[in-house]
Amino acid sequence: MFQRDILSKLENWAAKTKRKPLVLRGARQVGKTTLVDEFGKNFEIYIKLNLENPEHIQPFDNYSNMETLLTGIYVMANAPRKDVPTLIFIDEIQNSPRAVMLLRYFYEEYPHLHVIAAGSLLETLIDSHISFPVGRVEYLAVRPCSFCEFLIAMGKSELEKVVKAITVTNGIHSMTMDLFNTFTLIGGMPEIVAHFAENRDIVGLSEIYDTILTGYKDDVEKYAKNDTMKHVIRYILKEGWTYAAQQITLGGFAESVYKAREMGEAFRTLEKTMLLELVYPTTAALIPAPADLKRAPKLIWNDTGLVNYAANIQKEIFGAKDILDAYRGKIAEQIVAQELLAQETRVSATRRFWERKKYGSEAEMDFILQKDSKIIPIEVKSGHNSKLKSLHLFMDECPHDWAVRVWSQPFSIDKVKTQAGKEFNLINLPFYYVGVLEKVLEKVMNEK
Repeated sequence: MFQRDILSKLENWAAKTKRKPLVLRGARQVGKTTLVDEFGKNFEIYIKLNLENPEHIQPFDNYSNMETLLTGIYVMANAPRKDVPTLIFIDEIQNSPRAVMLLRYFYEEYPHLHVIAAGSLLETLIDSHISFPVGRVEYLAVRPCSFCEFLIAMGKSELEKVVKAITVTNGIHSMTMDLFNTFTLIGGMPEIVAHFAENRDIVGLSEIYDTILTGYKDDVEKYAKNDTMKHVIRYILKEGWTYAAQQITLGGFAESVYKAREMGEAFRTLEKTMLLELVYPTTAALIPAPADLKRAPKLIWNDTGLVNYAANIQKEIFGAKDILDAYRGKIAEQIVAQELLAQETRVSATRRFWERKKYGSEAEMDFILQKDSKIIPIEVKSGHNSKLKSLHLFMDECPHDWAVRVWSQPFSIDKVKTQAGKEFNLINLPFYYVGVLEKVLEKVMNEK
């Protein structure tokens, strides 16, 4: 286990006086169980239940009141019942609707206990098979590792501090970019990162990738509501990886025979698992910037390493001098999307891009980020400033003068003028700073 940033979020939750049971959400294999096991070391008593084990379900099935339930849990765990810091972890909670329902009573009757729940298939069952007690639990999203977490795993803790402090010098820029390129290649799944950090062997990761992908495919039976959806989800998990960071059409996706309604329902199911996101555009350059669900979305997967392996493009990424040149620039977009979300522990967090469809003047920004009352455009592209046509068009429409271009070169800020004559500040952001972008924006905006 290497240090995960989300541990601080768990510590903040544990310190609350009015603490609700915490439900961890996240795709399979993002490290939810390992995370809680590590967090459990902070407690004098740590009780771990796995509701895939029929024996562990029994206390919930035999429930008559909370006192008998707790007695059963402590006895089964062979743990002394004392008034000391205690964490109860209920893993795979989706296997017991009764356990889900009873979470509210932990909050109401035993608020001194620390209770965390998780489940690999939890997301597909919410609002369908089981109902979480509204207002009696809180949620935390667990994502794949960020680049900074990758640095910690690689034993580069001092460099991680430098990146977070936004003080990478030109002298260590190339080394930092090389590490980021490696991160882009292998991705952020914790088991992959841990194995690579220990062995420095990319070929040896194949078995782990296969296991993770096979687990996703095996879950189809549980995700799907009917045979049609089962086939559609399997098709997406087989063919969809090659469409990473591309705008897609639901009807006939990936040369399939499936209709938009069938494909849309399957994608929405997979979105609940947090395995992917359909990122929709907005046409607004100022707040509010709502998603336009009538336009084609981009397909963003939860992990770039899985994309590279499943789409069979690892060699192309490995051989690229600049990740912006690899796979038509789409892997660069995919990893930026991943890093933008990696710092977000809100389950509801989404990403957006900007699109303008005007005859003779179409434009698209890869991503947008809301910073205070500003919509900040993010372009993932190298090249001369004057060639960033879409960025110039966006800046002409927005009421502020800040923009971001993500590239492989060192950090800098340019003064740029659009063809219409508007001057703006272009932040040239190296890939390794995407995970601390909000901190960068706060720093440079306050300095101006």
